[in-house]
Amino acid sequence: MVALTLCLGWQGVSQAQKLPSIQLQAGLYKIAAEVAATEQARQLGLMHRNYLPPDDGMLFVFENKGTHCFWMRNTKIPLAIAFLADDGKIVNIIEMKAMTEDNHCPSQPVRFALEMNQGWFAKKGLLAGNAINGIPSGFIKN
Repeated sequence: MVALTLCLGWQGVSQAQKLPSIQLQAGLYKIAAEVAATEQARQLGLMHRNYLPPDDGMLFVFENKGTHCFWMRNTKIPLAIAFLADDGKIVNIIEMKAMTEDNHCPSQPVRFALEMNQGWFAKKGLLAGNAINGIPSGFIKN
């Protein structure tokens, strides 16, 4: 009976997702970015993870440009988010605290956002106007 209760109890526990990755480039820096291109993948994002390797991140891909805001619910790792224009140029970067529900929004409508460990963009000297290269052309609508 105890084993059955334990098994049933674990069914409700959410787990981190692992998505296919692509390689992006920011100047000299390579990024292994998991791609969250579906509604379900975007909603779960980097939630429930305890660790993100130093040059890994998650690229969020939306069907349409918009003011897509992010929060850190159930996200244990402090992150930085760069909102990206269609040409890969960084629109703005926001540092985000773990396990918070504050909204973090782009300064203009975008289709892409790249989450990395907190401080990653600053440590690499990347600012608004710098480019993130390697976003597959199939993700970009005209």
